[in-house]
Amino acid sequence: MQLYLPIADLPVNVFLVLAMGAAVGFVSGMFGIGGGFLMTPLLIFIGITPAVAVASVASHIAASSFSGALAYWRRRAIDPALASVLLCGGVTGTALGVWTFTQLRALGQLDLMIALSYVVLLTTVGSLMFSEGLRALMRTRRGAVPPRRTHNWIHGLPLKMRFKRSKIYLSVIPVVIIGVLIGFIGAIMGIGGGFILVPIMIYLLRVPTSTVIGTSMVLTLVTMLFATLLHAVTNHLVDAVLALILMVGGVTGAQFGARAGQKIRGEQLRLLLGLLILSVGVRFAIELVIRPEELFTIRELGVNG
Repeated sequence: MQLYLPIADLPVNVFLVLAMGAAVGFVSGMFGIGGGFLMTPLLIFIGITPAVAVASVASHIAASSFSGALAYWRRRAIDPALASVLLCGGVTGTALGVWTFTQLRALGQLDLMIALSYVVLLTTVGSLMFSEGLRALMRTRRGAVPPRRTHNWIHGLPLKMRFKRSKIYLSVIPVVIIGVLIGFIGAIMGIGGGFILVPIMIYLLRVPTSTVIGTSMVLTLVTMLFATLLHAVTNHLVDAVLALILMVGGVTGAQFGARAGQKIRGEQLRLLLGLLILSVGVRFAIELVIRPEELFTIRELGVNG
């Protein structure tokens, strides 16, 4: 069944978009991430321009993160103080990202920048996560003890603050910088950034895993909601019909993904997630090389006019 998307300016198969939403929702539920890094490329591959895909997926990620953040809040698995400091940087980064998005679109370089950003970010992060997951899996099979985490130079920075829920004493400087980075990337690329934020918080800031995912979801929720509002007001690129279809599929798929994720060990999940991220990055690179005109210039008039 075909349905016309008013902002994207093209008809799409409703069942195909629902299936995509369910598939990404399944991945999100399994790995505990937003799934924007997967959804945005999929939308681009079916003919939706990168600008509309990024703006519309932001609302989908915000809706998906709300239920997760609420569940973690009820379990007291969110550090309010840490989330507040992250949001100080996250909101600023999101505003800067939307401004950069608007400027690049005016210059006609937005689609290319989104494509290159996905290729670089996903291949880099995917390779790192895959190698780390593989090492962890090998250590588990050998029965080796994981290396002990020690404090690094970040913990020696000034302006320290005690985060009671996470039981850490840490400078607010790296926390704010990380928030700015995640907000900026999310606004330009249409990703929640959880797959980047969680490893950074665990391995660099030494935030306990008991609070890191819930706190990450709060940042994702607020920054993606803010990005959606800014994109809608500034660029008029949020396709509400597309976002609604994706939400319906995503909520359904997430329920099954969460159950599947509970049956897989942590190191196996990290290995699979790294492989998935790397695969999307490589596929994006191949599409960029093979058919750049089809991928990034179709329906140009519909979006800009």
